[in-house]
Amino acid sequence: MKVFLKEDVKNLGRIGDIVNVAEGYARNFLLPKKFAVEANTGNIKEFEHNKKMIQEKAAKIKDANKAEADKLSALTVTLRAKAGEEEKLFGSVTNMDIAEALKAEGYDIDKKKIVIAEPIKRLGTYTAEIKLHHDVSATVKINVVSE
Repeated sequence: MKVFLKEDVKNLGRIGDIVNVAEGYARNFLLPKKFAVEANTGNIKEFEHNKKMIQEKAAKIKDANKAEADKLSALTVTLRAKAGEEEKLFGSVTNMDIAEALKAEGYDIDKKKIVIAEPIKRLGTYTAEIKLHHDVSATVKINVVSE
């Protein structure tokens, strides 16, 4: 079944793309959540008419994400953790810990959008990438200190 995407769908496509998907996926997920509309002749004409508005919406979202990425890149998050000998942590710092620290700073970031290059298991300064949009990401400094 061919559908027009009205929203970005991970691993499928971006706003405005025409994609071919299984009927069940379209009927049970994409169409009820209004992520897509069926690509028939009537919808094609309507979609071409609305395409400019959809592209403007996507540009506004991207601009808002760029502004937030600039603010996040200037931020340094300090996390306190219990550490033993040789500055080794009991456990590790996870995406959820970073998301909670960002929430305390006033940023509501989903833990799935936070990417850590390597597990944080020692005290020190690290960086984490936050993917806000498929084209926009921010790098946050993380300072892990002992309790």
